[in-house]
Amino acid sequence: MARQESAADRGTVESLYPFLYASTSDLPAVLEEVRRSTVAKAAEIMELRRVISARDGARIAACARESARRFAAGGRLFAFGNGGSATDAQQVATLYLNPGGGSTPLAAFSLASDPATLTALCNDIGVDVVFARQIAAFGRKEDIAVGLSTSGNSANMLRAFDEASRRGMLTIGFSGYEGGKMAEADTIDYLFVAPSSSVHRIQEAQTTVYNVLWELTLAALSSQQAGE
Repeated sequence: MARQESAADRGTVESLYPFLYASTSDLPAVLEEVRRSTVAKAAEIMELRRVISARDGARIAACARESARRFAAGGRLFAFGNGGSATDAQQVATLYLNPGGGSTPLAAFSLASDPATLTALCNDIGVDVVFARQIAAFGRKEDIAVGLSTSGNSANMLRAFDEASRRGMLTIGFSGYEGGKMAEADTIDYLFVAPSSSVHRIQEAQTTVYNVLWELTLAALSSQQAGE
């Protein structure tokens, strides 16, 4: 039986996409609402990117240089996240594994992409350890741990950073809102916060930051190799 849309559901969706609930008898008005909504959302993400660039630009560059040093020393990158952030973790790993343009592939793995391992750990121990156990098994001091979250409050993310930090790994975090519990942790070397209450804008901004970090890491690695 199809699920009936509740008033709360409709209110939430309507606030995000009001044109979906506009009268279809007035197509020009609907198209104008679509245009206004698109322009407003584009303005939001552009401003968020500007804020992050101004606040964290130098730290992103420093993080890239340290990441390059780790890769040059034989380090590997392990990315992780829950839900939509798991998809971002897979994309982060893919960027380094398949950089294109003649660049050398770098060892990178998504800890959220093996359903057998994830379900075994969840079933046998608990969801809180799904990333920490993998880092404990594979992590070395020259490696890099990249964790992505929108809230910054996920217990399994915090435990993973704890484990990575204990092993001397470079720890890089991505969060939204005001950073959540990730902002309070002392186990994250570089935390990049997208200061927004919109999950949509947070994830769009995080995508920009980790792509920039990847590009700067490749550039720094190339410079380091050229100087050898």
